Amino acid sequence: MTQADVAIIGAGVAGLRAAGLLKKAGLDCVVLEARDRLGGRIITVDAHGHPSPDGFDLGPSWFWPDTQPDIGRLVDELGLGSFLQHSQGDVVFERMSREPSHRFRPIRQEPQSRRLLGGSAALIRALAAQVEPARIRLSTKVTEARLSDDGVVLITRDSGGRTGLVHAGRIVAAVPPRLLAATVQFLPAMPDQTMARWRATPTWMAPHAKFFAFYDRPFWREDGLSGTAQSMVGPIVEMHDATTVSGAAALMGFIGVAAEQRAARGEADLTGACLGQLARIFGPQAKYPQATLIKDWAADPLTATDADRFAGGYITPSDEPWVTGIWASRLVPAGSETSPVEPGYLAGAAVAAERAAQAILT
Repeated sequence: MTQADVAIIGAGVAGLRAAGLLKKAGLDCVVLEARDRLGGRIITVDAHGHPSPDGFDLGPSWFWPDTQPDIGRLVDELGLGSFLQHSQGDVVFERMSREPSHRFRPIRQEPQSRRLLGGSAALIRALAAQVEPARIRLSTKVTEARLSDDGVVLITRDSGGRTGLVHAGRIVAAVPPRLLAATVQFLPAMPDQTMARWRATPTWMAPHAKFFAFYDRPFWREDGLSGTAQSMVGPIVEMHDATTVSGAAALMGFIGVAAEQRAARGEADLTGACLGQLARIFGPQAKYPQATLIKDWAADPLTATDADRFAGGYITPSDEPWVTGIWASRLVPAGSETSPVEPGYLAGAAVAAERAAQAILT
């Protein structure tokens, strides 16, 4: 049995941030991550889908330090660089399939979106460097949590199906509440009201899918286009220039087709439809990329549950306790969705982690 002061479920921004803060305070933490990699919903890849130190973000990409000071401070604390999202040039709006797209010069919006140098995975690498590598367990799913006289015993299962035991004084649950409710059995059971709230809380990104098309250069800029477009026609409803700071060119879009329909159509059909749309908006060159990628978060069982296959709406920030009853003294929530500030965003993950660490230390 593994012993620790604190067991942290999830190795995304929130889990790693909490682990680093608790380690700095002298507590022994073990981080349990179901995936075979760090990052959770943060994953930065190259055009072939392989992890890259200068790639494209399949999950969260932007942050706004002026309106999200908590993530701004964390980025500064870690010494990470950032750059402005490319927005120079015209924006395109596609209203109806029977009429041409409309092109217009937008009014500059404040605050402007920023992206991290090296992609959002740069944040994960910096946070992971503050945690003892031997105390991070990848491919380790937590399936059951049992209260004991002096803490909590977690039942885990690794990728080979082998079970394990972790005993800790307290747990930090750095995963979305809905996913926690669906994957971990609690003994004694959580109060019905608590579980109902967890299940009703949407998981950020879970219903969505991102499409990427990669090119030899950002040719749309040569035509005075910013790469930003919105469409009421689809299948992509929102598009952006995803070119990296090193010049690797790409267009990215959020697919507006529901998860069930995406699954029924298949990736090949969706890819063809997306490229046809990009060609309508950005010109014929857009139809012939070097490569394409689709990341469908609704098809990721370590992110989405069946309830996430439908658009979930926004998360309402709240200071209401996420854990009640007998578990309140042993389980501390830290998923981004539980943050009272910017829930679901990177900033929310930073706030939730810091609040969880403070709760344990006090």
